[in-house]
Amino acid sequence: MKRTTVWVMTAAALTVLAACTSSGSSDGPEDKRTASAPAALPALRTAEHSTERAGTARVRSTTVMGSQLSLTADGLLAWRDDLSGALTIRYTGGTAAETMRDLGVTSMEARYLSDAYYARMGDTFAAKIGGKHWLKYAYDDLKTLGGGAELADQMRSTTPDQSVKLLLDSEDVREVGQEGVDGRTTTHYTGTVEVEDVTDTDLRQRLRDAGVTAETVDIWINEKDLLVKKVEKTSTTNGKVIQTAHYSDYGVRVAVQKPPAADTADFKTLLSQPSTSSS
Repeated sequence: MKRTTVWVMTAAALTVLAACTSSGSSDGPEDKRTASAPAALPALRTAEHSTERAGTARVRSTTVMGSQLSLTADGLLAWRDDLSGALTIRYTGGTAAETMRDLGVTSMEARYLSDAYYARMGDTFAAKIGGKHWLKYAYDDLKTLGGGAELADQMRSTTPDQSVKLLLDSEDVREVGQEGVDGRTTTHYTGTVEVEDVTDTDLRQRLRDAGVTAETVDIWINEKDLLVKKVEKTSTTNGKVIQTAHYSDYGVRVAVQKPPAADTADFKTLLSQPSTSSS
């Protein structure tokens, strides 16, 4: 199996998680964030804390990454301690989706745990890796092999409220007004976040590395001060990225189990094997 195929699976699972949560935290100096949006600040601060405290939610999202990949995801996430959850990911278009279809994979289940995430493929793919259906991606291995720098730390700090935090770094954040989302009345806020204004230094550098100069963030807050929808639009060196996520059932029980060891292959081991002409 080609190394690029394994990395497509890695990118998909991590991209979906980013769509459901956010690019990262922006816990910057209080005075800077306060000065950026005096009118919208109180409501956004309340939404940030309410969403963080909720701890769990059902999430459904869509992601479009230029011509490379488009996908949807649906499932549950928890963030009271380390982030965990289970999402069903469906490949809907793009060159990466074509690569996955060649392997007989049009969807996969991703389970996120504190030290690794697991991706379950179909029978066709399993036949190519000795009959095992699950791939294990240990975060520390991703860091060691490159392309996943500080991934474990990012995973543990990523929660839906990060989108609200990111919007607080916008110099032009404003309230748009009342709008309906999923049949409920919400308040819509929008703003453009310039990369140089992002207060989280790690996130700012990751955005720079991707060729991002600015990101547009829209969020919708319900009557309980909870985030129910977010849209983030970014232009990168690889094309335009649009991520949309809807949140519901805050407080839902989330229990994620590690897949059976006998049915799990380690992606680090697969990367060390020679490529085959069948993929």
